[in-house]
Amino acid sequence: MKLPVAGFATAALLFVADQATKYGVTDVMRLSEMTNEHHVTSFFNIRFVANRGVSLGLMRADDPMARWLLVAMTGAIALGVLVWMLRERNRIDQIGLGLVLGGAIGNIVDRIRFSYVVDWADLHFGSWQPFLVFNLADAAITIGVLILFARALLVRDAPKAESGTDSGPNSASEQGATETHHA
Repeated sequence: MKLPVAGFATAALLFVADQATKYGVTDVMRLSEMTNEHHVTSFFNIRFVANRGVSLGLMRADDPMARWLLVAMTGAIALGVLVWMLRERNRIDQIGLGLVLGGAIGNIVDRIRFSYVVDWADLHFGSWQPFLVFNLADAAITIGVLILFARALLVRDAPKAESGTDSGPNSASEQGATETHHA
């Protein structure tokens, strides 16, 4: 079995970048719930948010039992993505799966270490906030899913010819048989 190097490299790079940005927000910039915002541009702030739920703040894990159930559920999803990635031969799909896997692992590590996920990217346009505060892992998971979805809907890989056998209507064996009957 050939390992999906593109997927593993993507997951590893993303995990390191995600953890580095979260470290920068919490330890270098020292943003916390008390001092939670740094203005960057008119449409982007760095703001610390302790996300105790999953996407859109759903399924909040405020007690230890819920936290570990959420870790287990996310871990099971990450394991499923890993198995899929190990079986995937298409490089673009491997990269998409690597984005999902690296992001999931980054958020799992946060939940284990802190009991919440560190979110920090606040994209807004005036008072309109099209997204909740998110992190690099969340963005990568979204991009990875969009890559997989777009490829599934829009791209059809050419079927590979079977090695050594051709059972189509114009195969050499049929042509030979036809020629034999006409001789």
